[in-house]
Amino acid sequence: MGLRADPTYRQRRFGIEVRRLREAAGLTVGEAAQLLGMRQPHLSNVEAGRTSLSAERLQKLAEVLRGTYTYPVDALLALGRESGKGWWSDYGDTVGATHLDLAELEAGAATLRNYELLFIPGLLQTFEYATAVHRSVFSPAANEVRETAVEFRMRRQHVLTGAQPPRLHAIIHEAALRVLYGGRAVMRDQLLRLIEVSRLPNVMIQVISLDDEGRSAFSHPFMLIEPDAVELGTALVDQLGKTQYLDDRRSFAEYGRSFAELSELALPPIDAEAAPEGRTVKDSLGLIQHVLYPLL
Repeated sequence: MGLRADPTYRQRRFGIEVRRLREAAGLTVGEAAQLLGMRQPHLSNVEAGRTSLSAERLQKLAEVLRGTYTYPVDALLALGRESGKGWWSDYGDTVGATHLDLAELEAGAATLRNYELLFIPGLLQTFEYATAVHRSVFSPAANEVRETAVEFRMRRQHVLTGAQPPRLHAIIHEAALRVLYGGRAVMRDQLLRLIEVSRLPNVMIQVISLDDEGRSAFSHPFMLIEPDAVELGTALVDQLGKTQYLDDRRSFAEYGRSFAELSELALPPIDAEAAPEGRTVKDSLGLIQHVLYPLL
């Protein structure tokens, strides 16, 4: 098998985790390569994400740590096997690597936690809203490029209704509900879409009210992407128009705490099936309906 010239994020992550295992064992690259019966350059390429590692060798490396370091070896093996494969590969020449990596991570996720300040989360956007956002916010691009980007976003949404969909918990600031991307009709349909998708058993949506007097302010949006093994979780952070993937456990835990705090500050989740007379407190559905009413 040849070396990957441009490994995906998950392929790079596999290599990062192999390196972490090696370092936890207190081994240099040369020592670990000798232990595993391979050449040092080969192991260096594994750690760079340019090639994979056999199950036997990964298990052998993990054996060094048995009793002192718990690691989800089976989950890491699955990560190595599945990386780079999926529908998103069809878009390799038309959308950026960041978008491809995101789709791949979402496809392998058990839980997604997404906080958005000024936009509706991409997984919940209507076609018209996504089109309006690309036209009005992002840098100028040819129509066919924008159309492909919107098409890609719509295909990402299929993950929520697949055979084993992840659980999505979205927290949206009220400010995102009030920016009329595409005009009143587009935003009306987008708000109705939020109510509709909240009926999925794996989707929970909360809204943070502007009335919260600044306590809920958070400077940038982020998403926590968590597979079955939390140790392999990733925090996707968007700051100043630049997307970062944070794979260290400390950053993931810190953003996890921030998300929990935001959830406490947000209104109760949308419950589209609740009878009006049963709602005795202000909630996310009531706020969305309040914003929606002038758009009808």
